[in-house]
Amino acid sequence: MYRRFLVVLVVAGLLAVPSLCTTSVAQDVVKEKAVKEKDTVKEEEPKEIREPDVIYVPTPRDVVAKMLEMADVKKTDVVYDLGCGDGRIVVAAARKGCKAFGFDIDPQRIKEARANVKKNKVEKLATIEQKDIFTLDLSKANVVTLYLLPSLNVKLIPQLEKLKPGSRIVSHDFDMAGVTPDKVVEFKGKEGSSHTIYLWTTPLKKEKEKKEEK
Repeated sequence: MYRRFLVVLVVAGLLAVPSLCTTSVAQDVVKEKAVKEKDTVKEEEPKEIREPDVIYVPTPRDVVAKMLEMADVKKTDVVYDLGCGDGRIVVAAARKGCKAFGFDIDPQRIKEARANVKKNKVEKLATIEQKDIFTLDLSKANVVTLYLLPSLNVKLIPQLEKLKPGSRIVSHDFDMAGVTPDKVVEFKGKEGSSHTIYLWTTPLKKEKEKKEEK
C-alpha cells in the first residue's frame, strides 16, 4: 500500500513538471514582451509647427567632438541638444554611453535625426523629439549643447538658469550676452576653418553680478 502511494506521488509529480515548465515559459514570454514594449518609444510623425528660428547649418563632426570634450560628457550625464539638426551631436553623445535627447522644430530635421539614430544603432540611449526649444523644461539635463544665434542663446537664459548646479552648457560659435563664459576655445577644424566654442557652468555668472562683486 505504501509503495503504491509513493508511485502515485511520483507519477503525479512527473505529470506536474510539464505544466510548471509551460507556466514558467509563458511567464518569461510575457516578461520579455513587457520589456520590449517598455523600450519601444512611440514616435509621433513630425509636422509643420512654425518657421524654424535659424537656417540649418551642421556643426562639423570634429567640432562636435570638441564640444563634448569641453563639456566633459560622461556615461552618467543627460545631454540635451537644442536645435539638433540631423542628430549628429545626439548620436556622438549616445556613443559615449550617456542618455541624449535632441529637440528641433523642423520636421525634415527630425526625420533626418531619427534616421541617423537608427543608422548608428543608439536607439536605447538617444531620443529625438519635435519640440519648440523655448518651451522645454531643461531641469532633467546636466549638459546642454547649442548652435543658435546669440539672441536665441539669450532668450534661453531663463530656462538654462533652472539647470542643476554644475551643469555644463556649450555653444558653437555664438556667445550669450550678459553671461560670462567659464571657458572660450578657438578651434581650427579639419576643413581649415576656425570655430569658437563657449563653455558655461551653472549657476550662470551674470555680468552685472560680476561688476557688483568688484
